[in-house]
Amino acid sequence: MDITEVKHSCEHFFGLRETPFSLTPDTGFYVNLPDHSAAFDSILYGLSAGEGFIKITGEVGTGKTLLCRRLLRYLQTDQWVTAYIPNPAMSSVALWRALARELGVKHSTRINEMQHAIQQYLLDTARAGRKLVLVIDEAQSMPVETLEALRLISNLETERQKLVHIVLFGQPELDQILARQDLRQLNQRITTSARLSPLADVQALSHYLNARLNQAGYTGAPLFTRQAVQSLLFCTYGIPRLANVIADKALLIAFGRGERTVKEKYVRMAIADTDSVRRSNGWLQRILLAGGLRKAV
Repeated sequence: MDITEVKHSCEHFFGLRETPFSLTPDTGFYVNLPDHSAAFDSILYGLSAGEGFIKITGEVGTGKTLLCRRLLRYLQTDQWVTAYIPNPAMSSVALWRALARELGVKHSTRINEMQHAIQQYLLDTARAGRKLVLVIDEAQSMPVETLEALRLISNLETERQKLVHIVLFGQPELDQILARQDLRQLNQRITTSARLSPLADVQALSHYLNARLNQAGYTGAPLFTRQAVQSLLFCTYGIPRLANVIADKALLIAFGRGERTVKEKYVRMAIADTDSVRRSNGWLQRILLAGGLRKAV
C-alpha cells in the first residue's frame, strides 16, 4: 500500500471525502475565525471607502494566503478588476511588468511607455465603472525600491478617485520595513490595517479542527479529545498551519490503531515525530508503525 492509498484508507475510515488538514491554501477549507473575519471586514471597508493602501499582517502559518485567496474570489464580480502578485521579491521595473502582465496590457519594453499603457488601461476601467485591486502576498519580501514603485503606482488617480487600490499581505517584518524613514510617505498612506493572531485557546482550536473536519465530510462526534486539543495548542502555539501538520499525523496514528477518537497520546506521538519531518520524507512509515499499522507500508 503506497502513501496515497494509506491516506485514502484513513479518510474512508473516518468518513471523510478528502484530507481535512492539507497545507494547501484551499478556500473550501476557510474557517471564519474572529481575526480573519475582522481583517476581511476591514479590507472590504477600506475598498468601499476608496482607500489606496490596506495592510494585513500575521506570523507565518496564521492564514494570510488563505485570506488573500478568499478576497480574490470575493472580488470576482463586474465591479472589480484584480491583479495578484504572490512573489513580489522583484525590482521596481519587474513590478510594473508583472502588473502589466496581470492586466493583459500590451506594452513596449520602455518603462515610461509601459507606465502610460497601464495608466490608460486604468482610466478606461474607471470609465467603465470598475475598480482595480492589486493584491500582493508576502509583501515583506519586497525591496525598498520596489515598495517606492508601489507608492508611485498608487499615485495613479483622477481628480475624483483612486485608480488603484492596493492590499498588502505580509509577515510582521513588513511593519518594521514600513517604519523606515525613507518609506514614511508610503506608510502614511496605509489607513486601514489588521493583524492575524494565532488561535488563543482550546475552544478556538477545537472550533478550527471541527470546522475543517466537517468541511471534509465528517459528521460524527468530535474526533479530538479535549486533552488532545490542549496538547496540540501547547505544541503549535495556536498556529493553524502547525496544527494542520500535527493533527494530520495524529489522525493517521488513530487510524493505525483502529480507533475512532484522536487521543492526547497520539498527538504526543505526532509531536515527537515533527522534527524528523523536516529531515526526511519517511515520516508516514514511522507514524503508521507507531500507530500499529505495520502491514500498511
